[in-house]
Order: sequence, then C-alpha cells, then structure tokens
Amino acid sequence: MTANLFTLSFFTELLSSGLRMTTPILYTALGETFSERAGITNIGLEGLMVVGAVSSFIGVSLTGSLLIGVLIAIGCGVLINALFAYCVIYRHSDQIVMGMALNILAAGAASFLYRAVFGISQTPEKVEGFQAISIPGLSKIPVLGQVLFSQNILLYLALILVPVCSFVLFKTPFGLHLRSVGEYPKAADSMGIKVYRMRFFGCIIGGALGGLGGAYLSIAYMNMYVDNLVSGRGYIALAAVIFGKWNPKGVLMATLLFGFTDALQMRLQAMSLGIPYQFMAMLPYLVTLAALVCFVGKSVGPAANTVNYVRGGKE
Repeated sequence: MTANLFTLSFFTELLSSGLRMTTPILYTALGETFSERAGITNIGLEGLMVVGAVSSFIGVSLTGSLLIGVLIAIGCGVLINALFAYCVIYRHSDQIVMGMALNILAAGAASFLYRAVFGISQTPEKVEGFQAISIPGLSKIPVLGQVLFSQNILLYLALILVPVCSFVLFKTPFGLHLRSVGEYPKAADSMGIKVYRMRFFGCIIGGALGGLGGAYLSIAYMNMYVDNLVSGRGYIALAAVIFGKWNPKGVLMATLLFGFTDALQMRLQAMSLGIPYQFMAMLPYLVTLAALVCFVGKSVGPAANTVNYVRGGKE
C-alpha cells in the first residue's frame, strides 16, 4: 500500500484535490482580511459559509442556474454581515459575542430552511454543479496542467482574487483608508475618513466572499447540502488570516497548507493503513494549530482590531 504514496498519479491527484479543498477557505479568509484590516473581527465565518452553502444550493435547485445560485449566496452573505456590521459598528455590540450568535443562528436557520424546501429524507438532494474547464494547451502540461488548468471557474476566480485583493488593500486609496480605520480610527476620523462607513464596507466585502466560499462547497465541490457541510472551515479561515499576517498572499499560503493536508488525510484513509479514521480527520487541524504555534511567531494585527470606535469618545 505504501508504494502507492510515491507514484506520480498520487501526487497529481493530491495537489489537484488540495487546491479544491483550499478554495472555500481562501474565499472566506480573503473576505475576513478586509474586515479585520478595517478593525472588525467576525468569528461568525462558519455561519457565513453555512448561509452561502444552503442559499446557493436552494437557488440552483429551484432555478437550475448556477449563476443565480452564486448571486444568491453572495447576497445572503452581504445581508447577514450587514446586520452584523450594523450591530457592532453603529450599536457598538461586542464583536465576539455577535460572531458567536451568527454561527448559532446560521446553523439552525440553514437546517430549518433546507428541510422546509426539500423535506426530511435519508438521501441528500443533489444538483449539477460547476464542471471543470480545461484551458486549451495549458491543461496538457504534465502534472501542472491537471492541477492548475483543469479546474472549475470558481477555483480560477479564487486564485485571481489573491493579487486583486492585495492590489486593492495596498495600492489604492480605498485600501489605505480601510487600513487606516483599522490601525488608528481617531486619526483617520480627524482626516475626514468616514470610519463607520469604511468599517461597514470591510464587513460587506467579508460577507460577499464568505457567502461565495460556502457556495463553492455546495455547488462546485460536493454538489449537495448536508448539515455540517462546512465542518469547521470557517474557523480555519479565521486562523488563516492570522497565519497569513493579514496579507492576501500570506492567506493563500496558509489556506494551501490546510487544503493539502486535508486532501492527504482523505487519501490516507482510502488506503486502509490501519490507522483509525478519527486520527486521520484530525490531521489538518493539528497541522494548522502546529503551524500557528511554531512557525508564525508573534503576529501583530491591526492595532484597533476588535476595538469598537465611538465617534467623539475616549480611546
């Protein structure tokens, strides 16, 4: 059995699968990067992904359109995070408490909504999800072609978003204003930057990408929705933002680590190595935790992160 670990096809499939497993976490972590750069930490990413997953799946099931499913997921993510943003930015609610409330609310609402639409059944409903698109010429490159150039459009979009998000955050006035309200909101306010508005925009971006991350799981990866589909990926995305030091390029590296480790443990399970599957399932989470403890060092995030800003109040 162990001889199969060192074949070219094994590594090719591992890399391809790892990239697919990275994608939903990458979407969500990129969105949270904008939110935290603006000074708002949302630990409700799990809930955002759940909402995106169930809403997109229902949308595709009822309309037959993948585009409509994606737009519904983005819209629902924006609405949920807009409510979260209103509570923490304008009503000065505790960010951590609101994030936990979002996770609990989303899990219950998604389960109820799914059963209200499809009823109670032992067999999950399925949809025709996004199919792989082979890029002519490039998809024929050995190994690299199958890994990078024979994937679905949502995966390509996630990879494209990494340099786009990096450019927006660090090379545009919008990104400068967003980062300023996450570092020193009082100074930003004195310069005429609308702190509340910029923080709200950061949350809206986070909601849109979090919903898209959930949609990827249900209509581009699993092509179905079941309870616990997200399975902790929202919390991994939260850790990836810290691991990646609030930089889209670093976030990509962090999410790749989890994605490839998750793909590896699934293949090791399939090979029947005699190791209990529960230990295999723990592997990606243990690796992520070990990476945070051993390799990240002291991560210093935005200075005003998690600190509610009250206009005219004391710092």
